Amino acid sequence: MAELKYKEITEKIIGASMKVHTALGNGLQEVIYQRALALQMEADGLGFIRECNMQIFYLEKYIGDRRVDFFVADKICVELKAFLKLEPVHFAQARNYLEAFNVEIGLLINFGGISLEFKRLENPKYNCNIINHPSLSNLSLKSI
Repeated sequence: MAELKYKEITEKIIGASMKVHTALGNGLQEVIYQRALALQMEADGLGFIRECNMQIFYLEKYIGDRRVDFFVADKICVELKAFLKLEPVHFAQARNYLEAFNVEIGLLINFGGISLEFKRLENPKYNCNIINHPSLSNLSLKSI
């Protein structure tokens, strides 16, 4: 079986999410889990941008912005939810972020259920020659 790309980072993100879910349980608003996960990932030594704005282009023209919950280690989009159950629209949104930002790997994490739910997503349209996202190295610590 082939090794998953960025396995170590995604495992750290999922582990941090499990710590948050264990401590807080389910039933809270998404923003509460987002704030707690930011604190936990910082404590675990993960570099990230929270609520990362990324520009969307169509036919090489800027048409707006999207905001992913976390962009971790310059490699992984993390989208959080707080629903009883993930629905197809949530997966579509997470996949859309990967394609729009040209990011290879993403995680969709749901804190709303009794157990933490997570799904690793891969972008089949990823192009390693295009960078369409900010870099942690270009941001101040205030942005993180």
